[in-house]
Amino acid sequence: MGKLPDLRAHCEAALRMSNPSRIPDVTPSPQDNERARVTLAHKWSYRLLGAVAIPLGRDDLDDELRVRLDALCSMLHAEPFATAPIEAAGADLATLGHLGKFGLRCTTEVLGKGLLALPEFQPVSRYAERIALAMGALGTGFTGANAESVLVQQESMQRSLLKAVRDANWNLKESQARFNEVVTSSTNGVLIVGLDGRLLQVNAAIGQILGRTSEELTGTPLLDLIEPSFVETLRESMTDLAAGRTERFRQSQRLLREDGDSAPVTLAASLLRGADDKPMHFVVVVEDGTELALLQSELQRQALHDPLTGLPNRQFFTTQLEIALRKADPEHGITVFHLDLDAFGMLRDSFGGRVVERYLQHVTGRLKALLAAEKVMIARFGGDEFGVLVENTANTPGIDTIMKSINEDLTAEPTFVDGHGVSASMSAGVVHRPGSDEEPLDVLRSAERSLRRAKKGRRGQWELFHAGQDAEERRDDALAVEMPAAWENGEITVRYRPVVRLSDGAVTGVEAEFHWDRPESGALDHDRCADLAEQTGLILPLGGWLLRVAGGQSTWWRQRGQFDQPLAVRLTAHQASDADLVSRVVEVLDQIGVPPEQLMISVPGGVLSVPDAADNVAVLARMGVLTAIDDFGMGPLDFGLLAADLPVRAVRVARGLVKSRSPYVVALLPLLQERGVSVAVEGIDSAEQAQWWFDAGADFATGDHFGVARTPGDFLQELELR
Repeated sequence: MGKLPDLRAHCEAALRMSNPSRIPDVTPSPQDNERARVTLAHKWSYRLLGAVAIPLGRDDLDDELRVRLDALCSMLHAEPFATAPIEAAGADLATLGHLGKFGLRCTTEVLGKGLLALPEFQPVSRYAERIALAMGALGTGFTGANAESVLVQQESMQRSLLKAVRDANWNLKESQARFNEVVTSSTNGVLIVGLDGRLLQVNAAIGQILGRTSEELTGTPLLDLIEPSFVETLRESMTDLAAGRTERFRQSQRLLREDGDSAPVTLAASLLRGADDKPMHFVVVVEDGTELALLQSELQRQALHDPLTGLPNRQFFTTQLEIALRKADPEHGITVFHLDLDAFGMLRDSFGGRVVERYLQHVTGRLKALLAAEKVMIARFGGDEFGVLVENTANTPGIDTIMKSINEDLTAEPTFVDGHGVSASMSAGVVHRPGSDEEPLDVLRSAERSLRRAKKGRRGQWELFHAGQDAEERRDDALAVEMPAAWENGEITVRYRPVVRLSDGAVTGVEAEFHWDRPESGALDHDRCADLAEQTGLILPLGGWLLRVAGGQSTWWRQRGQFDQPLAVRLTAHQASDADLVSRVVEVLDQIGVPPEQLMISVPGGVLSVPDAADNVAVLARMGVLTAIDDFGMGPLDFGLLAADLPVRAVRVARGLVKSRSPYVVALLPLLQERGVSVAVEGIDSAEQAQWWFDAGADFATGDHFGVARTPGDFLQELELR
């Protein structure tokens, strides 16, 4: 205890040197304490998930550790201070999962440092001793509970082993009785054969196969029952089995029936040994090959064909594609179509399964009829997806002709199924003349990617595979898959870009953007990150995180008097139509303290046709949040924006139209200004470009000319230099 003052001074000095802003000059507010605890619990959760196995997701573990941290802080504030409750908390922590020594080490490291940095435990000199004692008590309770858990598991295992021995002895008797019953009732022939080759015991099934009774067969040499041309094969296998050169064998054989005919069978044999490991006799199982062959043939057909349409399935199609690739005509090659019925989900939801199944059968018939003149294979991949393999000749129609004939046939007039008129076009991804050395799965994957491109916002279209485009999409897919781990590892951060008034160059706002710093291949900007996250659905949690981080930064600047302008956040189409968008924004406003009028939310213009998105914009506007429309000038919704009473405060001209200086957009600017809607342009790269748009009537702008996206500290430094 004599060294405690030095320890306190050391902790206090170290904390000031590492992060002086963590020691406030005034008594922290409850909100400050709350935010600091949330941050510490999040760090504790992040470190634990990286070190040990815990049966909880990230959000659930955050909530669990937040509760435990609140309880621990209350114990540290308690008067008089006691370690017994903290020791009990440590014991309870051991029940959270398989933490072990790594989890304990991680916990004490995070809490030992983190508690000293919390605003509520300042000055450090007052709480250092309590926190040190608390870490010891927490470890003591955890270690004791963990050791007791191990002892309980060992005792349970010992009891289980004793029970297993008793059950094994009992089951041995039962298994002998069951074996006899199985042999007697089996539909396969079972023969017990002595080492001299004679039958010692047979069941009724072998008698039925051969047309003889069990009594007639007992004592007969096994080789006398085999067709002469097959005897030598069986003799050699039996000799190898008796000599221990093989453990068992299985072979096709032919047995002689009583009427002189032979029966095709499959014969499997093994050697039964005694307790001294010496051979006792052979066990031979005979399967009647006649019914088995028929059954195998039917099973194979079912395994390779779709039961609804009778078409080959994907597996069979892939096998045939491999053959076709190797044998393709070098001049004309083959063409692979991946077809998909448009609006299939609407048909299923509207008319039900029976109508859809009959319509799929109708589509199957029409595809067969339309392609009957070609050397073609049609398969159903599942759902509403079909595959078509065409072995081209000099007379094979072009891809556009084939697709046109399919869609004209399916959509010319409705097909009536159970009184319902049904009609749907087909989209397709096409791979034309793939190389003979390509793998079938790669060809199918390329066709599927092309199909996805064809269906983007369109119906009844087809898209031809291009190798360069596919390689780019593969890179995008790889980046999208890596993104969650990069976010977890801290590679994705939030950066800030100034929003400038064109009339005088004053900074009137700040826009929050994603920034992915990839050490091996460079950084990705906001638009690239948002597009990748949109592909996988990561945009919802990632976008919520950006809103919280940027909102907290904006509040921090405002409280310190460093920057007091609105925060702008751009949403993707998925975010804008999210049913929980309003609740996410309300949570940020309430917890972080961002005034509604200090937050601008902008959504893509194209998403306003989705009811949920339009409702979200309206509700946010009623709450006082500033709302804006992105990508203005890109479509027919621009006219609707002018005519409808949409509660938007600003529009943002699409980046591509800013550089091209679209006369269409310029013509709309006066109409927007009459409605009191501000106009912002993004992507301004030069003073000349900024002046042109100011003269055209734009109000605000962003772009590298006014400042690139920066870290919070660099953003403030840039403001000071203006």
